[in-house]
Amino acid sequence: MRIAVTGGSGFIGGHVVDRLLDAGHEVLSLDLATCSRPDPRAVYREIDVLDIEALTDAFAGVEVVFHIAGMSNVDFAFADPVRTVRLNVEGTGKVCEAARHAGVRRVIFASTVWVYGAAADPADLADRSDPSGGRIPPPSPHADGPEPDPLTEDAQIVLARAGHVYTSTKLAAELLLQSYLQTYGLAFTILRYGIPYGPGMREELVLARFVNNAMAGRPLTVAGDGRQFRKYVYVRDLADAHVLALADAAENTTIALEGNERVSVLEMAQAVQAYFPSVAIERIPARPGDFRGREISAQRAAHLLGWRPTTPFRDGVRQYIEWYQANRQPPAAAAPSVGDLGVSAASSE
Repeated sequence: MRIAVTGGSGFIGGHVVDRLLDAGHEVLSLDLATCSRPDPRAVYREIDVLDIEALTDAFAGVEVVFHIAGMSNVDFAFADPVRTVRLNVEGTGKVCEAARHAGVRRVIFASTVWVYGAAADPADLADRSDPSGGRIPPPSPHADGPEPDPLTEDAQIVLARAGHVYTSTKLAAELLLQSYLQTYGLAFTILRYGIPYGPGMREELVLARFVNNAMAGRPLTVAGDGRQFRKYVYVRDLADAHVLALADAAENTTIALEGNERVSVLEMAQAVQAYFPSVAIERIPARPGDFRGREISAQRAAHLLGWRPTTPFRDGVRQYIEWYQANRQPPAAAAPSVGDLGVSAASSE
Protein backbone atom coordinates (compact mmCIF):
# COMPACT_ATOMS: atom_id res chain seq x y z
CA MET A 1 0.00 0.00 0.00
CA ARG A 2 1.23 3.52 -0.77
CA ILE A 3 1.06 5.59 2.43
CA ALA A 4 1.93 9.20 3.28
CA VAL A 5 2.97 10.25 6.79
CA THR A 6 2.85 13.94 7.70
CA GLY A 7 5.48 14.72 10.28
CA GLY A 8 7.40 11.62 9.27
CA SER A 9 10.78 12.97 10.37
CA GLY A 10 9.84 13.52 13.99
CA PHE A 11 9.62 11.44 17.14
CA ILE A 12 6.47 9.39 16.61
CA GLY A 13 6.37 9.80 12.86
CA GLY A 14 9.85 8.42 12.42
CA HIS A 15 8.94 5.25 14.29
CA VAL A 16 5.68 4.94 12.34
CA VAL A 17 7.60 5.23 9.05
CA ASP A 18 9.98 2.49 10.21
CA ARG A 19 7.16 0.13 11.18
CA LEU A 20 5.24 0.73 7.95
CA LEU A 21 8.36 0.01 5.91
CA ASP A 22 9.02 -3.15 7.90
CA ALA A 23 5.45 -4.24 7.08
CA GLY A 24 6.19 -3.91 3.37
CA HIS A 25 4.38 -0.66 2.59
CA GLU A 26 5.56 2.09 0.24
CA VAL A 27 6.03 5.17 2.43
CA LEU A 28 6.20 8.89 1.63
CA SER A 29 7.39 10.95 4.61
CA LEU A 30 6.32 14.62 4.61
CA ASP A 31 7.77 17.14 7.04
CA LEU A 32 9.26 20.61 7.25
CA ALA A 33 12.40 19.20 8.81
CA THR A 34 14.91 16.99 7.08
CA CYS A 35 15.10 13.51 8.58
CA SER A 36 18.36 13.16 10.52
CA ARG A 37 18.57 9.43 9.80
CA PRO A 38 16.61 8.76 6.60
CA ASP A 39 15.66 5.21 5.73
CA PRO A 40 16.61 4.50 2.10
CA ARG A 41 13.39 2.52 1.70
CA ALA A 42 11.25 5.66 2.16
CA VAL A 43 10.77 8.81 0.07
CA TYR A 44 11.17 12.10 1.95
CA ARG A 45 9.72 15.48 0.93
CA GLU A 46 9.86 18.81 2.74
CA ILE A 47 6.28 20.09 2.84
CA ASP A 48 4.30 22.49 5.04
CA VAL A 49 0.89 21.09 6.00
CA LEU A 50 -0.59 24.54 5.40
CA ASP A 51 0.45 24.36 1.74
CA ILE A 52 -2.61 22.68 0.27
CA GLU A 53 -1.29 22.65 -3.30
CA ALA A 54 1.92 20.89 -2.24
CA LEU A 55 -0.07 18.41 -0.16
CA THR A 56 -2.47 17.64 -3.00
CA ASP A 57 0.45 16.99 -5.32
CA ALA A 58 2.21 14.79 -2.75
CA PHE A 59 -0.93 12.75 -2.07
CA ALA A 60 -1.32 11.70 -5.72
CA GLY A 61 -1.52 7.89 -5.80
CA VAL A 62 -1.60 7.64 -1.99
CA GLU A 63 -4.24 5.36 -0.44
CA VAL A 64 -3.90 6.30 3.23
CA VAL A 65 -2.51 9.39 4.97
CA PHE A 66 -1.26 9.28 8.56
CA HIS A 67 -1.63 12.88 9.75
CA ILE A 68 0.69 13.20 12.73
CA ALA A 69 2.29 16.63 12.18
CA GLY A 70 1.11 19.47 14.40
CA MET A 71 1.59 21.31 17.66
CA SER A 72 1.84 18.75 20.43
CA ASN A 73 3.95 20.64 22.99
CA VAL A 74 1.36 21.85 25.50
CA ASP A 75 3.67 24.55 26.87
CA PHE A 76 4.13 26.04 23.40
CA ALA A 77 0.37 25.73 22.86
CA PHE A 78 -0.24 27.69 26.07
CA ALA A 79 2.23 30.38 24.99
CA ASP A 80 0.95 30.71 21.41
CA PRO A 81 -2.70 29.66 21.08
CA VAL A 82 -3.22 31.30 17.68
CA ARG A 83 -0.35 29.37 16.15
CA THR A 84 -1.67 26.20 17.76
CA VAL A 85 -5.05 26.69 16.09
CA ARG A 86 -3.33 27.09 12.73
CA LEU A 87 -1.24 23.98 13.15
CA ASN A 88 -3.81 21.64 14.66
CA VAL A 89 -7.09 22.84 13.16
CA GLU A 90 -6.29 24.59 9.89
CA GLY A 91 -3.51 22.09 9.18
CA THR A 92 -5.89 19.16 9.66
CA GLY A 93 -8.49 20.81 7.45
CA LYS A 94 -5.96 21.28 4.67
CA VAL A 95 -4.73 17.69 4.95
CA CYS A 96 -8.34 16.47 4.65
CA GLU A 97 -9.06 18.78 1.72
CA ALA A 98 -5.89 17.76 -0.11
CA ALA A 99 -6.67 14.10 0.56
CA ARG A 100 -10.19 14.54 -0.82
CA HIS A 101 -8.97 16.14 -4.04
CA ALA A 102 -6.15 13.61 -4.48
CA GLY A 103 -8.46 10.62 -4.11
CA VAL A 104 -7.01 9.37 -0.81
CA ARG A 105 -9.19 6.68 0.73
CA ARG A 106 -8.60 7.35 4.43
CA VAL A 107 -6.92 9.82 6.80
CA ILE A 108 -5.62 8.40 10.08
CA PHE A 109 -5.26 11.21 12.60
CA ALA A 110 -3.04 11.56 15.66
CA SER A 111 -5.21 12.84 18.51
CA THR A 112 -4.61 12.61 22.23
CA VAL A 113 -6.01 11.35 25.53
CA TRP A 114 -6.02 15.01 26.62
CA VAL A 115 -9.49 15.21 25.04
CA TYR A 116 -10.78 13.08 27.92
CA GLY A 117 -10.14 16.03 30.20
CA ALA A 118 -13.38 17.36 28.69
CA ALA A 119 -15.34 14.15 29.29
CA ALA A 120 -18.59 14.54 31.20
CA ASP A 121 -18.92 13.46 34.81
CA PRO A 122 -22.31 11.96 35.78
CA ALA A 123 -23.10 15.19 37.65
CA ASP A 124 -22.80 17.12 34.39
CA LEU A 125 -25.63 15.13 32.84
CA ALA A 126 -28.16 16.17 35.49
CA ASP A 127 -29.97 19.49 35.74
CA ARG A 128 -27.76 21.45 38.12
CA SER A 129 -29.66 24.59 39.15
CA ASP A 130 -29.29 26.52 42.39
CA PRO A 131 -32.35 27.78 44.34
CA SER A 132 -32.09 31.25 42.76
CA GLY A 133 -32.48 29.79 39.28
CA GLY A 134 -28.84 30.10 38.27
CA ARG A 135 -26.61 27.33 37.06
CA ILE A 136 -24.21 25.63 39.44
CA PRO A 137 -20.80 25.37 37.75
CA PRO A 138 -19.83 21.79 36.96
CA PRO A 139 -17.03 20.24 39.01
CA SER A 140 -13.55 20.71 37.66
CA PRO A 141 -12.34 17.77 35.56
CA HIS A 142 -9.02 18.14 37.36
CA ALA A 143 -10.36 18.06 40.92
CA ASP A 144 -9.71 15.26 43.34
CA GLY A 145 -12.57 12.87 44.05
CA PRO A 146 -13.74 9.27 43.71
CA GLU A 147 -12.15 7.44 40.79
CA PRO A 148 -14.74 7.12 37.98
CA ASP A 149 -15.08 4.12 35.70
CA PRO A 150 -12.58 4.03 32.81
CA LEU A 151 -13.61 6.28 29.95
CA THR A 152 -14.25 4.79 26.54
CA GLU A 153 -14.03 6.37 23.11
CA ASP A 154 -17.79 6.98 23.32
CA ALA A 155 -17.53 9.18 26.42
CA GLN A 156 -19.62 12.33 26.15
CA ILE A 157 -17.47 15.41 25.64
CA VAL A 158 -18.48 18.70 27.27
CA LEU A 159 -16.85 21.44 25.23
CA ALA A 160 -16.96 23.91 28.12
CA ARG A 161 -14.65 21.59 30.04
CA ALA A 162 -11.91 21.44 27.42
CA GLY A 163 -9.72 23.78 29.47
CA HIS A 164 -6.37 23.84 27.64
CA VAL A 165 -6.19 25.27 24.12
CA TYR A 166 -4.31 22.14 23.05
CA THR A 167 -7.33 20.01 24.02
CA SER A 168 -9.70 22.33 22.16
CA THR A 169 -7.70 22.17 18.94
CA LYS A 170 -7.51 18.39 18.99
CA LEU A 171 -11.26 18.14 19.55
CA ALA A 172 -11.85 20.56 16.68
CA ALA A 173 -9.62 18.46 14.42
CA GLU A 174 -11.55 15.31 15.36
CA LEU A 175 -14.80 17.07 14.41
CA LEU A 176 -13.34 18.05 11.04
CA LEU A 177 -12.60 14.41 10.28
CA GLN A 178 -16.16 13.44 11.19
CA SER A 179 -17.47 16.22 8.94
CA TYR A 180 -15.33 15.17 5.98
CA LEU A 181 -16.76 11.67 6.24
CA GLN A 182 -20.35 12.89 6.45
CA THR A 183 -19.98 15.57 3.77
CA TYR A 184 -17.47 14.15 1.31
CA GLY A 185 -17.18 10.46 2.15
CA LEU A 186 -13.51 10.67 3.19
CA ALA A 187 -12.91 7.80 5.62
CA PHE A 188 -10.99 8.40 8.83
CA THR A 189 -9.49 6.77 11.89
CA ILE A 190 -8.77 8.78 15.03
CA LEU A 191 -5.98 7.45 17.23
CA ARG A 192 -6.00 9.03 20.69
CA TYR A 193 -2.45 8.64 21.94
CA GLY A 194 -1.48 8.04 25.49
CA ILE A 195 1.71 9.91 26.34
CA PRO A 196 4.51 8.46 24.20
CA TYR A 197 8.11 8.11 25.31
CA GLY A 198 11.26 6.41 24.08
CA PRO A 199 14.22 6.81 21.71
CA GLY A 200 14.09 9.98 19.67
CA MET A 201 11.68 11.84 21.93
CA ARG A 202 11.90 15.62 21.92
CA GLU A 203 14.09 17.31 24.49
CA GLU A 204 11.17 19.28 25.93
CA LEU A 205 9.07 16.21 26.81
CA VAL A 206 8.89 15.42 30.51
CA LEU A 207 10.96 12.24 30.61
CA ALA A 208 13.60 13.72 28.30
CA ARG A 209 13.86 16.82 30.49
CA PHE A 210 14.20 14.66 33.58
CA VAL A 211 16.99 12.57 32.04
CA ASN A 212 18.76 15.63 30.66
CA ASN A 213 18.62 17.38 34.02
CA ALA A 214 19.69 14.26 35.91
CA MET A 215 22.73 13.75 33.70
CA ALA A 216 23.67 17.40 34.28
CA GLY A 217 23.17 17.08 38.04
CA ARG A 218 20.17 19.44 38.05
CA PRO A 219 17.02 18.79 40.11
CA LEU A 220 13.91 17.21 38.58
CA THR A 221 11.00 19.67 38.77
CA VAL A 222 7.47 18.37 39.33
CA ALA A 223 4.41 20.62 38.85
CA GLY A 224 1.91 20.78 41.69
CA ASP A 225 1.56 17.68 43.83
CA GLY A 226 2.92 15.43 41.06
CA ARG A 227 -0.17 13.23 41.09
CA GLN A 228 -1.06 14.07 37.48
CA PHE A 229 -0.90 10.66 35.88
CA ARG A 230 -0.74 9.12 32.45
CA LYS A 231 -0.46 5.63 31.11
CA TYR A 232 2.71 6.21 29.13
CA VAL A 233 3.13 4.30 25.88
CA TYR A 234 6.52 3.19 24.60
CA VAL A 235 6.87 4.73 21.15
CA ARG A 236 7.65 1.47 19.34
CA ASP A 237 4.52 -0.12 20.80
CA LEU A 238 2.58 2.94 19.65
CA ALA A 239 4.03 2.70 16.14
CA ASP A 240 2.96 -0.95 15.91
CA ALA A 241 -0.64 0.17 16.48
CA HIS A 242 -0.47 2.40 13.39
CA VAL A 243 0.29 -0.56 11.16
CA LEU A 244 -2.62 -2.47 12.71
CA ALA A 245 -4.90 0.55 12.23
CA LEU A 246 -4.73 0.05 8.46
CA ALA A 247 -7.21 -2.81 8.92
CA ASP A 248 -10.76 -2.26 7.68
CA ALA A 249 -12.02 -2.78 11.23
CA ALA A 250 -10.44 0.54 12.25
CA GLU A 251 -12.18 2.58 9.54
CA ASN A 252 -14.45 5.44 10.67
CA THR A 253 -13.86 4.92 14.35
CA THR A 254 -11.91 6.39 17.26
CA ILE A 255 -9.38 4.25 19.13
CA ALA A 256 -7.52 5.07 22.34
CA LEU A 257 -3.92 3.86 22.37
CA GLU A 258 -3.36 3.96 26.09
CA GLY A 259 -0.60 2.37 28.10
CA ASN A 260 -1.30 -0.35 30.64
CA GLU A 261 0.58 1.14 33.62
CA ARG A 262 -0.65 4.16 35.56
CA VAL A 263 2.38 6.39 36.21
CA SER A 264 2.29 9.78 37.93
CA VAL A 265 4.71 12.58 37.09
CA LEU A 266 6.25 12.13 40.53
CA GLU A 267 6.71 8.39 39.92
CA MET A 268 8.38 9.17 36.59
CA ALA A 269 10.80 11.50 38.36
CA GLN A 270 11.49 8.79 40.92
CA ALA A 271 12.13 6.23 38.14
CA VAL A 272 14.80 8.53 36.69
CA GLN A 273 16.15 9.32 40.15
CA ALA A 274 16.71 5.57 40.64
CA TYR A 275 19.43 5.76 37.96
CA PHE A 276 20.80 9.08 39.28
CA PRO A 277 20.34 8.85 43.08
CA SER A 278 22.20 12.07 43.87
CA VAL A 279 19.66 14.18 41.95
CA ALA A 280 16.91 15.94 43.94
CA ILE A 281 13.21 16.27 43.10
CA GLU A 282 11.76 19.79 43.49
CA ARG A 283 8.15 21.05 43.30
CA ILE A 284 6.91 23.99 41.20
CA PRO A 285 3.39 25.52 40.87
CA ALA A 286 0.86 23.58 38.80
CA ARG A 287 0.11 24.71 35.22
CA PRO A 288 -3.31 26.29 34.55
CA GLY A 289 -5.66 23.83 32.83
CA ASP A 290 -3.31 20.89 33.16
CA PHE A 291 -4.91 17.51 32.49
CA ARG A 292 -4.51 15.53 35.71
CA GLY A 293 -5.42 12.29 34.02
CA ARG A 294 -8.45 10.03 33.72
CA GLU A 295 -8.68 6.26 33.60
CA ILE A 296 -9.11 5.41 29.93
CA SER A 297 -10.07 2.07 28.46
CA ALA A 298 -7.93 0.59 25.69
CA GLN A 299 -10.29 -2.32 25.10
CA ARG A 300 -11.33 -1.12 21.66
CA ALA A 301 -7.70 -1.23 20.49
CA ALA A 302 -7.39 -4.76 21.84
CA HIS A 303 -10.68 -5.85 20.28
CA LEU A 304 -10.41 -4.21 16.84
CA LEU A 305 -6.65 -4.23 16.33
CA GLY A 306 -5.38 -6.97 18.62
CA TRP A 307 -3.06 -4.32 20.07
CA ARG A 308 -1.70 -4.13 23.59
CA PRO A 309 1.45 -2.32 24.75
CA THR A 310 4.17 -4.79 25.70
CA THR A 311 7.00 -2.65 27.12
CA PRO A 312 6.93 -2.14 30.94
CA PHE A 313 7.44 1.51 31.89
CA ARG A 314 10.67 1.06 33.84
CA ASP A 315 12.13 -1.04 31.00
CA GLY A 316 11.22 1.75 28.61
CA VAL A 317 12.88 4.32 30.86
CA ARG A 318 16.03 2.20 30.98
CA GLN A 319 16.05 1.80 27.18
CA TYR A 320 15.55 5.53 26.72
CA ILE A 321 18.38 6.41 29.14
CA GLU A 322 20.70 3.98 27.34
CA TRP A 323 19.71 5.41 23.96
CA TYR A 324 20.13 8.98 25.23
CA GLN A 325 23.58 8.31 26.65
CA ALA A 326 24.68 6.76 23.34
CA ASN A 327 23.14 9.39 21.04
CA ARG A 328 22.99 12.72 22.82
CA GLN A 329 24.55 15.64 21.00
CA PRO A 330 25.24 19.27 21.94
CA PRO A 331 22.09 21.43 21.61
CA ALA A 332 21.54 22.65 18.06
CA ALA A 333 21.34 26.33 17.23
CA ALA A 334 18.12 25.81 15.28
CA ALA A 335 14.69 26.59 16.69
CA PRO A 336 13.17 23.81 18.81
CA SER A 337 10.58 21.39 17.48
CA VAL A 338 6.99 22.16 18.39
CA GLY A 339 5.29 19.00 17.21
CA ASP A 340 5.68 15.32 17.75
CA LEU A 341 7.08 15.18 14.27
CA GLY A 342 9.79 17.74 13.68
CA VAL A 343 7.69 20.82 12.95
CA SER A 344 10.02 23.80 13.23
CA ALA A 345 9.06 26.47 15.72
CA ALA A 346 9.92 29.06 13.08
CA SER A 347 7.87 27.46 10.31
CA SER A 348 4.54 28.68 9.01
CA GLU A 349 2.83 25.37 9.78
